[in-house]
Amino acid sequence: MEQHQNLAEPLVKEVILDAPASRVWQALTDKDELKQWCFEMEAFKPEEGFEFQFYGEKDGDKFLHLCKVLEVEVEKKMKWLWSYENVPGDTYVTFELFPQGDKTKLRLTHEGLEKLPQDGNYAKTNFVEGWNAILGDLLPQHLSGQ
Repeated sequence: MEQHQNLAEPLVKEVILDAPASRVWQALTDKDELKQWCFEMEAFKPEEGFEFQFYGEKDGDKFLHLCKVLEVEVEKKMKWLWSYENVPGDTYVTFELFPQGDKTKLRLTHEGLEKLPQDGNYAKTNFVEGWNAILGDLLPQHLSGQ
């Protein structure tokens, strides 16, 4: 399920992963695993109030992401404040895990994208493409050991 037709609506991406919730949670919260499929961070702890940063890149441009863990329910939910250096507008990323037997449904919700500049690299379509690649390809490959 994806919602990206209206800028003010949150971006929602759901995937079914071939791994139990405990394994998906580990991939979402372990710094060394995160760098294998998502972003390379110097430090990360799934603890409320923990601040972290990382660089993302698109078309040769680097963007410093400034984030803070806002909410944690172990193996169920994690919410981050997600902003950019020198760019107005805070957004929020929530990961929710729903066990389904030996699989897990992961729902990502990215809210507040309408607060970012709506041109170029911060356009909502870029976030849709990015999360589709990260959650649709990179995370499943990581979990399967590829």
